[in-house]
This record gives sequence, structure tokens and C-alpha cells, in this order.
Amino acid sequence: MVHLQTRRRRRSPLNPIVPTPSPDDASPLADLLDDASGCVATGDLDGAAALFLDATNLDPACFDAWHGLGMVLMRSSDLKGALGAAMMATDLRPNDLLAWTALSQVHVKMGNIAEAEAAKGNARILSLGGRIKRD
Repeated sequence: MVHLQTRRRRRSPLNPIVPTPSPDDASPLADLLDDASGCVATGDLDGAAALFLDATNLDPACFDAWHGLGMVLMRSSDLKGALGAAMMATDLRPNDLLAWTALSQVHVKMGNIAEAEAAKGNARILSLGGRIKRD
């Protein structure tokens, strides 16, 4: 199941806090992400993919939308789409452990073992406190 944090984020030096809407600041993007997460929870992967795609169109720089889209497409066996979305997520947040782990999972499912190991290596660097891209 795809788990997106749309309301709260843990503070971590490796994952800087990105402002997210609160329930009082409802926005179309937050509504799309919430609805997409609801579709994932009920097993409606096609509905979730459509909503995550709408969210990426609304805000192309939204990490949660790209990450969610990638995970849903991977579960739906649209591996080429999942790969593109996962790569966008790592482009948006190159120092995000979850993004690199998801990219590695997509590569494994596609049989791209060398690429999967490279993405896993980046995730390992981040898990040890390193950086992939310096700020």
C-alpha cells in the first residue's frame, strides 16, 4: 500500500520539512492527494493513478504526487510509467531515501539489476547520513 504523508512530516536532517497543507488550508492539490490515498486504501489503483496524475499536472514539482503515482503504477504493472514517475521523484528530492528505494524496486521488477543496485546504493548512502546532491 502506498502511504503518503500529506499532513505531517517527521523532522530529519536528511529529509527537510516541506510545508504541506493543513486541514484548514484545504487546496485542490491536497484534496487530490487525499482522494488518491483513499483510492489506494480501497484498492482502486486505476482511480488512484488518475488522481495522482492530476496532481502532477496541477503541480509538477509535487514529490508526493510523483512518488504516489510511481508506486501505484508499479502495483498496476505499468512498469515504464512507474519508472518515469520514480525518476521524477528522485529528481525532485535527490536526498530522499524513500524515493531511491522505490526507484530500486521498480528497476528490480523490470529486471534492470545494475540500475536497481545503483539506486539501492544511493539509498544506502542516504541511510548512513550521506548526501546524493549537496545543497
